[in-house]
Amino acid sequence: MIWKYVKPYLPFAILAGFLMVGEVMMDLIQPGMMSRIVDEGVLGLDNGGVSDMSVIRTIGLEMIALVLFGGLCGSLNNVVSHYTAQHVGNDMRKNCFSKIMSFSFSQLDRFTTGSLVTRTTNDIVQVQNFVSVFFRGLIRMSMLMFGSIICMFRLNRDFGAAVLCVLPFVVGCMMVCLYKANPMFVKLQSQLDGVNAILQEDISGIRIIKACVKEAFEKKRFKKANDSLTGIQLCVLIIFAFMDPVVNALMYLVVALILLIGFREVGGGLTTPGTIMAAITYTTQLLSGIHMLTMLFQNISRGYVSWKRVKEVLLTEPEQKKRRFQRRTR
Repeated sequence: MIWKYVKPYLPFAILAGFLMVGEVMMDLIQPGMMSRIVDEGVLGLDNGGVSDMSVIRTIGLEMIALVLFGGLCGSLNNVVSHYTAQHVGNDMRKNCFSKIMSFSFSQLDRFTTGSLVTRTTNDIVQVQNFVSVFFRGLIRMSMLMFGSIICMFRLNRDFGAAVLCVLPFVVGCMMVCLYKANPMFVKLQSQLDGVNAILQEDISGIRIIKACVKEAFEKKRFKKANDSLTGIQLCVLIIFAFMDPVVNALMYLVVALILLIGFREVGGGLTTPGTIMAAITYTTQLLSGIHMLTMLFQNISRGYVSWKRVKEVLLTEPEQKKRRFQRRTR
């Protein structure tokens, strides 16, 4: 059903995808060019050990041009992807509000006012983030990860094999953390419903609360709901705080393996210092792609939970009650 809201802005989404491809391609090309600067320009391996400033100057200007082009693609991608996501959220919010206005009192009581406020505001914002990250992050993450691995195999098969040996452990750590965090997103939105409901009730009935001297009771009630919300948020943050250092440690282990393998192969004349530098850069890009994958799955999980809550409102049919009016006869 979300396709219904994305379809009117599909050309902008496709354009955002092509722009992201252009940005990532520039990122993947540059480490190879830097390798040539080190090997051919600085060390002069193809020129009898004599540095060649013309190579450094030529490749350096090409890299500057690629950086400018990649930056332009990235900036335009940001504009187009956010334009798409904001308009999707705008249309969704209008439809939600129209549907809520047609609900009967029993339906409003079933959803509760606090839950409807959360679904129309926070949940739709989460869906917007999901749409934006999907069109921007999914392409960038997949291209950075697979592109970096392919480029490393092209540089040196041993470097690529080192990455593939560690990658399953990285993915496994991410999957475990996401498996633990995903159910908490449902509880998080439910607790947010409770906080909004209490806040709405207290603001609308503030005169009665003050007249009955119930301020202390309402403060305790709000504190309990707010503490529950904070506790769930902290649990989610702790899970992802644990994941980041583990993933970083594994990826820097790959860097250490590359340096160890490179040390031996440089001594044997099987590789060059520029190749090792490029391999480390690709490993850093791979790490960036993995971190982006983490955020992507986090946004997808939370956005999917929020979308189910919004969809429940959109698919609920208003109760139509027929009333018969009888004329009074004199």
